[in-house]
Amino acid sequence: MIGKQLRSLRIEKNYTQSDLAKKLHLTPKAISFYENDQREPDIATLYKIAEIFNVSIDYLNGKSENRLTEGQDYITINVYGSIPAGIPIEAIEDISDTEDLSFKEYDKNKTYLGLKVDGDSMYPKYLDGDTVIIEKTPDCESGTDAAVYVNGYEATLKTVLKNDNGTITLKPFNTNYAPTTYGPGDDPVRILGIVKEIRRKV
Repeated sequence: MIGKQLRSLRIEKNYTQSDLAKKLHLTPKAISFYENDQREPDIATLYKIAEIFNVSIDYLNGKSENRLTEGQDYITINVYGSIPAGIPIEAIEDISDTEDLSFKEYDKNKTYLGLKVDGDSMYPKYLDGDTVIIEKTPDCESGTDAAVYVNGYEATLKTVLKNDNGTITLKPFNTNYAPTTYGPGDDPVRILGIVKEIRRKV
């Protein structure tokens, strides 16, 4: 029975039964049946669920406490061309590529995603078309490069500066672009995650 594990994984990833149903090409009611152990998914669906959550079949079935397939030492993440605000990562269809992350360098208990750099506001540190590996987190230290939302927009890559007066400045690396400071009464700044690595194809 996978119900308890499935519900826990879905909530952990912050998406609804409808989000998961869309990924599996099923109805939300089918997901509800699975989570309440009223119905078992067929083997193809079971493998698809395991792939979505990057866990082993034995973990889904409650037969193992190890999330990963025995010997697995890496994870494959999606690289997105854009990340609109308000849409769960798992529901975004603008997937442009994938990247493999080694657990020798990355924490298997954290969530990562890739984002394509668009434009030259962070040039020359980040080039148009680069892939940045993002660790999902709702906060960061001042001076950190992060993917951030300014209410109503797609995630943008900027250096986050937390000022003593409580305002936040989003600073481009390219000096041709001006920093923008946000405070009370402005659009809220929300952090999607921090940059962990740049990957550049030559």
